[in-house]
Amino acid sequence: MRLKLLFFSIAFHFTLFAYPKLITYKAPHCNILSNTYTVQVREANLPWQTVATYFAHVTDVTGTKGTVKKTSFGYFDCSGKVEVTVLVNDQPIKSVRIRPTAKGIVPLIHGNKITFLMNISDQLSIEINGDIFNNLQLFANPLETDSPSPNDPSVIYFGPGAHRAGKLNIPSGKTVYIAGGAVVQGNLYMDHAENVKVRGRGIFTQLENAVPDTAPVDNQAVTLSRNDAITVNYSKNVVIEGLIILPHKYSITIGQSSEVLVNNFKSFSSEGNADGIDIFCSNDIKLDHIFMRNADDCIAIYGHRWNYYGNTRNILIKNAVLWADVAHPIMVGTHGDTQHPDTLANMLFENIDILDQHENQLDYQGCLALNAGDNNLITNIKFNDIRIEDIRKGQLVNLRVMYNKKYNTSPGNRIENISFINVSSNGNHTGMSVIAGYDENRLIRNILFENLKINGQLITDDMAGKPPFYKTGDMANIFIGEHVDGIKFVKTQL
Repeated sequence: MRLKLLFFSIAFHFTLFAYPKLITYKAPHCNILSNTYTVQVREANLPWQTVATYFAHVTDVTGTKGTVKKTSFGYFDCSGKVEVTVLVNDQPIKSVRIRPTAKGIVPLIHGNKITFLMNISDQLSIEINGDIFNNLQLFANPLETDSPSPNDPSVIYFGPGAHRAGKLNIPSGKTVYIAGGAVVQGNLYMDHAENVKVRGRGIFTQLENAVPDTAPVDNQAVTLSRNDAITVNYSKNVVIEGLIILPHKYSITIGQSSEVLVNNFKSFSSEGNADGIDIFCSNDIKLDHIFMRNADDCIAIYGHRWNYYGNTRNILIKNAVLWADVAHPIMVGTHGDTQHPDTLANMLFENIDILDQHENQLDYQGCLALNAGDNNLITNIKFNDIRIEDIRKGQLVNLRVMYNKKYNTSPGNRIENISFINVSSNGNHTGMSVIAGYDENRLIRNILFENLKINGQLITDDMAGKPPFYKTGDMANIFIGEHVDGIKFVKTQL
């Protein structure tokens, strides 16, 4: 009996201390700390823990000029619901909005402090007095259960603190681990590599002044043709998980690669050509549980460009929060190989909240944009459960077989077999969407809108109040141009 009691005692203490339910990370000595907000979290009735907050650069475009501004963010790990308090240090609180609004989070306001509940895997924007730039993004990571040992020879380990990684080439079979509480500056590069992981809970940045100059450069440099934060070239079986990226250019480039998983990933950018995740000529790619706030396309999926060749197929993107301060939240098409046409096919975008789009150039509007150029064929694309909030300047959809002489050597081929299921858009600032083919041979066909809602109104071909001589697109502020065939607006049959 005494032995049995000892066993249960050990098991209880192991469960209590080895598997904590809430983890916060002390900030290292670095130059990206933010004091705009003071954030604390706790499990029910347990002591408060402080969440370190940092700043990222984002872009506010007025007219044709962009201004770089600082937004704040913080992160912690949890296993379920936690209570959050946010103290606003720089202004009195008149109003608070927490997005995505589909979460239905309504905070309590106590003077200059707000409280609310946050769940595991939530990725939120907390906006005080309507300010979407001086806001707070808060990320609740799931707990890590398999963090590697610093002594593992297959692991390049960056522990808590500030580090300068340089331009690091990751060979096959290696794991780069960036621990919570770490800020690492550099570039990560994979070329013809297999079975590589880049993971952790820390921050990876390309901002030159993010970490002190006294931090040593930890690894040998490699020559890069571009200045993207993470590059996956001609590689297979790659996992990128858990990190926050502050890049100069693309956060992640995936070129002519396969079997790539990006999971629980966050990105902020402010510069031109600073896309979030760009995929070229790749297959079997999965992006799951991502937050992207970028000054160019959040997610762009292409055919041929530069030294990447081949089709792009089997792409799954789900559980995402996207915010395009400039350009598209989602873009498919544009680039390809006119002489050897690419096919971009078999893609599913599912359970996505688009918080914003702001784009002055009409060619680059469209929260959901399929633009076939360079003789591309875009086919078998599905958008399911997409929620678009009150965007500042842009369109719900932009489907065009197009020829942009700035980027293309020929028009696209076709766009066909596209479905939009349970897509909703709200607000009063959304511009007119466009669906238009190029000519009788380069057309758009077989487009399905099922349960499309615009400001709560269901748009169907047989909707009440639609004059018989109207196109259904007129009721949704969608221009349906020439060379479009087989477009349907329906509701789910019960």
